[in-house]
Amino acid sequence: MEIQGVKQANRFLFDKLRTAADWHERTGIFMDFMSVKFQLHHWEEQTTLAARNSIKNNYLFFLRCWMIDSNSISGAVLKRWVESRMGITPTFHKQRIRDINSEAYFNYSIDVMQGSACTSAIQSQLDILFEYSQFELHRKYPGQDTITLYRGTHDAEEYDILEDLGNRQQIVRLNNLVSFTLEEERAWEFGRTVWKTIVPLAKIFFYNDLLPGSILKGEDEYMIIGGDYRVERMR
Repeated sequence: MEIQGVKQANRFLFDKLRTAADWHERTGIFMDFMSVKFQLHHWEEQTTLAARNSIKNNYLFFLRCWMIDSNSISGAVLKRWVESRMGITPTFHKQRIRDINSEAYFNYSIDVMQGSACTSAIQSQLDILFEYSQFELHRKYPGQDTITLYRGTHDAEEYDILEDLGNRQQIVRLNNLVSFTLEEERAWEFGRTVWKTIVPLAKIFFYNDLLPGSILKGEDEYMIIGGDYRVERMR
């Protein structure tokens, strides 16, 4: 799965990445490319606060905000990226979103507009970030198409259970962008219910050690594109 035209439009980046065998070198190539393409290093030169913030509020800013609060304005912008690129509508943003004609969806859209207004080309930045994540995932997990991840939640009963398969197995509708972790023990810190699921690499938007030193550390967090998943409820 890929975003149409992103690799072609940024061919220089991906050609350069293929020449670097070292993960840290590729990280530097990616971040330098993003800085130059979107002029992220020029924010101090801007003459107005709005102009400075539009550059400072880049993809790293949105990722940090997500990891602090997925229901923030930045979280809404990330969910809209999934909605616009993957066609999956969010099911929650501060409150349940049952359909696109609801007040909850309207309020979510207001957060999207507020978040998008204070930045520059964020959707394009996220397109490239996703493709870079995919590029690195197939090097991190060679020969694999899926990985096993865990999610802890305090409100499992609030999710749409599409089918109960028995033996603690269910088909659950997740939000369109949702956080998981590699470690079951870590997942228990985030809720009284822990789900285990197999996630295709193609549905991983970002993972915490993709850009070492630039995002929050220590949670082994994976941001996955949501939708309907088969989960196992852990004891």
